[in-house]
Amino acid sequence: MTARGKRPRIGAAALAVIVAGGLAACGDEDFKNDPRPPVTIDLTGVIQSNKVTVSPASVGAGPVAITIANQTDDPHTISLRGGSIDTTVGPVAPTDTATIRRTLERGEYEVSAGGEAAVPREIKPATLEVGAERKSGSTDLQLP
Repeated sequence: MTARGKRPRIGAAALAVIVAGGLAACGDEDFKNDPRPPVTIDLTGVIQSNKVTVSPASVGAGPVAITIANQTDDPHTISLRGGSIDTTVGPVAPTDTATIRRTLERGEYEVSAGGEAAVPREIKPATLEVGAERKSGSTDLQLP
């Protein structure tokens, strides 16, 4: 066999060594597989003429999306306050909704409604109790 016939074999052997070395690097121990945060919980709420309600009123710590419908005749802002959270959205028009998305820590939060016009009586705020952190979302399938 000539020297020309051996070159393809040597090239193929060298390529196999390079590929094997590259695949071995894929199993590097430095990869961190940190758990995902808990799955976002959707809460619903309603602004009525005398009170604000949120359901469920008790959840575990983690990300939440609170969608609140205004069922009054006046526009209202919606506020979420507690811990390090102090956020307001709106004004929300009558029959419209707004959503507050936050990651909540353990504690007590108040969801309140306010308006630019003086109302004859105060709208009682809802209380949201946040307990221990919910489990990781790592084992839930088909999540973004």
